[in-house]
Amino acid sequence: MRVGIVILPEYRWWAAEPKWRAAEEYGFDHAWTYDHTGWRSLVDGPWFDAMTTLTAAAGVTTELRIGTLVASPHVRQPVPFARQVLAVDDISDGRFCLGLGAGTVTPGAYDVAVTGATALTPRQTADRFAEFVELTDALLVRPKTDFAGQYYTAVAARSAPGCVQRPRVPFLVAANGPRTMRVAARFGQGWVTTGPAADDLAEWWRGVAALAARFDEVLAASGRDRATVDRYLSLDSAPLYSMSGVAAFTDQVGRAAELGFTDVVTHWPRSEGVYAGRETVLERVAAEVLPALGGRAGKKSGE
Repeated sequence: MRVGIVILPEYRWWAAEPKWRAAEEYGFDHAWTYDHTGWRSLVDGPWFDAMTTLTAAAGVTTELRIGTLVASPHVRQPVPFARQVLAVDDISDGRFCLGLGAGTVTPGAYDVAVTGATALTPRQTADRFAEFVELTDALLVRPKTDFAGQYYTAVAARSAPGCVQRPRVPFLVAANGPRTMRVAARFGQGWVTTGPAADDLAEWWRGVAALAARFDEVLAASGRDRATVDRYLSLDSAPLYSMSGVAAFTDQVGRAAELGFTDVVTHWPRSEGVYAGRETVLERVAAEVLPALGGRAGKKSGE
């Protein structure tokens, strides 16, 4: 089991830098940040650009994989975004993973409202996402791309020098519905789910199990070998914050492993509000739990 951590892009760099360094020193396998223009209850607080933050994070780490969790068409346009992806992959020397998602369709969602864009229906959102991923894939693997879709166009778009990781950076595709799961099955090196909306922890885990089974069906229908797609679970979409205690974290990871997930993602504890917790719990998890899971921390402890 590999473990990742999200560091929200809300901190000035003098405060964020030690967290990114610590994520690597603690032995996390990957670290992520949100790619939004603002997010939920934090929309009125400090918030920085994801790709710029990841560029800085690449400069203060050497082994940690880094990525977006997740970039969406609400915020990004494939042609210029592909250039940013190439740059971060190059600066990180091939440690970048591109997390991609369709974006929320919740009425009034900030990423849509802030630009004055017309909200799409769920079907339109899924269609646009499929086109977004297809074009982004083409832009990263082809030397020159022409594309004419319903939502996007590219005219002789270049991609030199190409990604450090070949044939391109890995895609981690967020998907809970069958249509976006088909996108994950076609283009993803990884699939990530937040599970269902639920107020009860047991209900949430039942929903996660159902989504994992559904993704198996989508993979089988597409002819994709199950072993070729890593499975990520965002633990803190559950009604219980995974870093609320060492026992809670250990239990959540164990449940994810039983359902066949290869990776889990937690969040750096915040002082208040969403993901509120104590950094002492994070330190204990790093010291007591991560080395036993077989990821980077386990390798370091065995050296």
